[in-house]
Amino acid sequence: MKLLVTLIREGLGRLIILIDWITRPRKLKRSPEAQAQVAQATQGLSLYQFYACPFCVKTRRAIHRLNLPIDTRNAKPGSPFRQELATEGGAVKVPCLRIEEAGNVRWMYESSDIISYLEQRFA
Repeated sequence: MKLLVTLIREGLGRLIILIDWITRPRKLKRSPEAQAQVAQATQGLSLYQFYACPFCVKTRRAIHRLNLPIDTRNAKPGSPFRQELATEGGAVKVPCLRIEEAGNVRWMYESSDIISYLEQRFA
């Protein structure tokens, strides 16, 4: 039974990734100067995620659409990023955006909140 659940989960995860790849949105176009400013502004952002998680895919699609060079960190079991997420962020829950600004760090969970934050800041 456990093997069947694992196979179904893996299959659905791969299907989600395939659909994401086929339907990927176009990137926001900016001037080279504006894109350089965005790249500078995103240096303090990191997305903790699982590769095939539907909510992580939703968040990564928004990041792609907004043309944001944000570091992604896979929080799979055994990863140092998972431990970092648990100890510093407070919970192993993805997606999670680590926001470092002016020496302060905050952790934002929930894909809709992350997307709203990114759209307000970079759209």
